Amino acid sequence: VHDIPILVVDDDRSAGSRQLVERFAASANFTIVDVVSGNDDVEHHLEHGTAWMALTIPAGLGTEVASGRPTTVQVIADGTDSNSTGVALGYARTVVADYSAEQSAARLPGGARAAPIDVDIRVWFNPQLESRDFMVPGIVALLLLVVTTNLSAMAIVREREVGTLEQLNVTPLARWELIVGKLLPYALIGMFDVVLVTLVSVYWFEVPFLGSFPLLFACSLMYLLSTLGLGLFVSTISQTQQQASMTATFFFLTPMIYLSGFTFPIENMPQWIQYATYAIPLRYFLVIVRGIFLKGVGVDVLWPQMAALLACGLVLITLATLRSSKRLA
Repeated sequence: VHDIPILVVDDDRSAGSRQLVERFAASANFTIVDVVSGNDDVEHHLEHGTAWMALTIPAGLGTEVASGRPTTVQVIADGTDSNSTGVALGYARTVVADYSAEQSAARLPGGARAAPIDVDIRVWFNPQLESRDFMVPGIVALLLLVVTTNLSAMAIVREREVGTLEQLNVTPLARWELIVGKLLPYALIGMFDVVLVTLVSVYWFEVPFLGSFPLLFACSLMYLLSTLGLGLFVSTISQTQQQASMTATFFFLTPMIYLSGFTFPIENMPQWIQYATYAIPLRYFLVIVRGIFLKGVGVDVLWPQMAALLACGLVLITLATLRSSKRLA
């Protein structure tokens, strides 16, 4: 894991604390987002996801190190992504241990190690670093994407294959009424899946649900605009149901799953791919669903993801509707 965003809370502001901060800044594994005094900003950064970790340097660290007495620094980590957090904590321990060894070697004759700097670890949102707490909420987003996109991708193609598309064209239905009629059943299936998977997650897998279910429901409706719009668009560029299924799976669903952050951290991807992930609705919904499940955050924290998700949905629905109107004409 590279470029881990870390917040530094330096309550010492001594030469010794600055040396420790510089070690984190020089590491390829960390990117310092800010250096502050006091712990008031820690919760804000971890909840909003602008920092994965916070390094707290207590007052008096420089004096304790210079006098050879043991001291402790604290590392607070966002445990939402248990795998990445475990790796990041290992990196943080290594940086502190190297700094401690350097100080001990410089202070005592013969390079002996003495008075090490200990690391006090605190993990928020997933204290036990359970992988299921990270993976299971993501299944809500993944299931909605796969099921509703594949089903809606068959919507227009099936009518064309069985020969009923011409009959629909001569009915007094408006184009938007036909599209709504095609997509509404799949939207209802998607919302049923949200309820089902949420109940299974909480009562079977015992994943904590700290947020608001109405908010999760509302965000799921925004997400369905994207998945159903994508499926409808695939339907309009395909001639058969098999072609629609293959196009949806290999050209849209598979890249979305791998590039959304569901499987691999986006921060580890090449820079140009990271820019491309901003066009993937699954990226935003994963942040939303994990934030609601594990952090219990609300609209005040999730509104940027909600706005991006709504924008993606409206763009996809508009493109699919315009394309569908031409195909149905």
